[in-house]
Amino acid sequence: MRELSEAEWHVLESLWADSPKVGNQIVADMEIRKGWCRSTTLTMLRRMTEKGLIFCDDSGKMKTYTTLICREDAVKKETESFLNRVYQGSVSMLLNNFVEKQRLSAGDIKELRELLDQAKEQNER
Repeated sequence: MRELSEAEWHVLESLWADSPKVGNQIVADMEIRKGWCRSTTLTMLRRMTEKGLIFCDDSGKMKTYTTLICREDAVKKETESFLNRVYQGSVSMLLNNFVEKQRLSAGDIKELRELLDQAKEQNER
């Protein structure tokens, strides 16, 4: 899967929230969320269909759209891309920068420790 544009993310978020959707539902959703006009949304739907990101079923009276990629896969790909692009793949650099710039709650710290403990256990197997 290739990287997604910000506009593609918006359309996919709409479909991940509720799918399948007819074109008019997505047009209305994008108008509310992003202020897009009908033609902008329809162009995005056509392009995303051509790219294989979504499927368009035009067998009925109205075109119905469903996503062909799951949110979890898209998030993983985007996270990998960001990590490689900004931090040269270094998770520790990312966390160090994040911890320096953000105020972490006790709950956040506990959660991070648990995640690191799980990662350590998996690596020892």
